[in-house]
Amino acid sequence: MSGHSTYQPQSAFMRWFERRLPIASLVYSSFVAYPTPRNLNYWWTFGGILAFMLAVQIVTGVVLAMHYTPQVDFAFNSVESIMRDVNYGWLLRYIHSNGASFFFVAVYVHIARGMYYGSYKEPREVLWILGVILFLLMVVTGFMGYVLPWGQMSFWAATVITNLFSAIPLFGQGIVTWLWGGFAVGNPTLNRFYSLHYLLPFIIVGVVILHIWALHMVGQNNPTGVEPKTEKDTVAFTPYATVKDAFFIGIFCIFFAWFIFYIPNYLGHSDNYIPANPGQTPTHIVPEWYYLPFYAILRGIPNKLLGVTALASSIIILAFLPWLDTSRVRSANYRPLYRQFLFIFFAAVIGLGYLGSQEPVGGYVIAARILTVYYFAYFLIILPLLGIFEKTKPLPNSISESVLHSGVPIGASAPPPSGKKS
Repeated sequence: MSGHSTYQPQSAFMRWFERRLPIASLVYSSFVAYPTPRNLNYWWTFGGILAFMLAVQIVTGVVLAMHYTPQVDFAFNSVESIMRDVNYGWLLRYIHSNGASFFFVAVYVHIARGMYYGSYKEPREVLWILGVILFLLMVVTGFMGYVLPWGQMSFWAATVITNLFSAIPLFGQGIVTWLWGGFAVGNPTLNRFYSLHYLLPFIIVGVVILHIWALHMVGQNNPTGVEPKTEKDTVAFTPYATVKDAFFIGIFCIFFAWFIFYIPNYLGHSDNYIPANPGQTPTHIVPEWYYLPFYAILRGIPNKLLGVTALASSIIILAFLPWLDTSRVRSANYRPLYRQFLFIFFAAVIGLGYLGSQEPVGGYVIAARILTVYYFAYFLIILPLLGIFEKTKPLPNSISESVLHSGVPIGASAPPPSGKKS
């Protein structure tokens, strides 16, 4: 989609450099002249927000790693020392810890947008699968980072989550022993998690590059789900998309800064300001908020192996979405029935998040099981059947037509200009 680069170096040095390593022309064709559907809305800016947040997390994480001590006797105190003794250490830590939450806010919106507008459909299946892989890597990286402060919730979250692997037949206990580096969560566990938490973000960067490459091969989806046909359907990425992205990233950063400076601990757990104590179990062990829907699925199933299987499947099933959705229409704007079931699905995920934060007793468990059934039924039953029975609205002939006839029913003529007869 990016096509042959039209970049022409202006200086003699750049002409010399371009003949040997054409980085400038690659950047120009990918981020300047790249054709973008002209009807993209602000939901498409979350891809840029995710790239921005990834950079923020890597930069702050590298600086924090210079002052952190990955040893069980000193880890908690080293975090407190960062907060009190390192210049602007409190700011770095709050940016990093809240940045993880805002990273997940952006990725959940990004996934929801992709599901609403059918961005997983042909020819973007590989693009979508790479996105699911990125999500999995984020989940693992975020969990390992949550363990590093070595507070009460960090320690017991590590104990509970790593124990889940013991449900795997034959190899489960061996995997748990390897993760722990012994027979209980301790110093080897912390060292493993610290090493992987530092390494995985750079692997994420590599997969992001593949994700962007795949995007530029097949082009961006758009709110109509209709592929660009002529030059009228597209605009240059710069300045049109870059200005829109920069504006919304600025708005996003305002909310981000508000959390950092005014309520930096709102999304965390107070028990993590208590040093880890293997002899005292917290009253209610909960993960970070962004894992709560999956935690509710896990706890709602009484059998440990089935619970772990459901937990893993709840994420992996997203990779099969391009084939589970049998409809040929991409955008939910033209699929009224699909849109209703999708909003119910979003509500179910939010409901699971709430139930995951509650004690696993009585009605909470029953409600979690009901929502878990709907979660999987949406993918395995509802989507395949909707593709067969749903009556969709007619699509516009082109992106430019949908823009010019915005607010006018497809097939109807546009109203004449004021003061003129048609």
